[in-house]
Amino acid sequence: MAVKKIGILTGGGDCPGLNPTIKGIVTRAADHGIECVGLLNGWKSLVGDEPIYRSLTVDDVRPIIQKGGTMLHTSRTNAYSPKTPEALPNLLKNVETLGLDALVAIGGDDTLSVASRLTKGERLEKPVPCVGVPKTMDNDVHGTDQCFGFDTSVTLAVEAITRLRDTADSHNRVIVLEVFGRKAGWTALYTAIAADADYVLIPERNPADLAGMFAKLKEVKKRRDYA
Repeated sequence: MAVKKIGILTGGGDCPGLNPTIKGIVTRAADHGIECVGLLNGWKSLVGDEPIYRSLTVDDVRPIIQKGGTMLHTSRTNAYSPKTPEALPNLLKNVETLGLDALVAIGGDDTLSVASRLTKGERLEKPVPCVGVPKTMDNDVHGTDQCFGFDTSVTLAVEAITRLRDTADSHNRVIVLEVFGRKAGWTALYTAIAADADYVLIPERNPADLAGMFAKLKEVKKRRDYA
């Protein structure tokens, strides 16, 4: 089946790179004569009685490449939530109303899990073809080496540690910095390596060796008065 019209959405938290990604999709689609529709507020755009959308042309996306956030806005709506049984029938109806041949979902594991289930046709009369673009500062989407948003989050965390180190030195303190990640330790680990942190706790190392951590931090603080 020839794809003539696609819907693009962003879901979950915002991060650097969303608008450039939207611009890239729209520009490339135009090269192939494919019409693009911007689905506003993630999956929320499709699960109501009427679709929430806007047209997307090359001219629309030209000025957004250096702008943060997402021009399509975002939400954490999940079309498969048991709290909204009407969501899936509405989604299928709205996709057909808009005449969409496929969806491009930009998001993390929650957003992309919906895209995966739609593509398989789970609990639907027919499948909805989807392409997933992995986006997460946590870098925890299975099958990807590095998601966009991750590098920026590490860079900013390293900058924070650089500033906190001066404060720790000035006050002879032990300072703890918590970063993004939830159940994945990529951001914490990469930040610790890049910033030369004295100790790092990651969820993959469970249970945490608190005794070892305290011993290490005491040794460091005794040697240089801060950690």
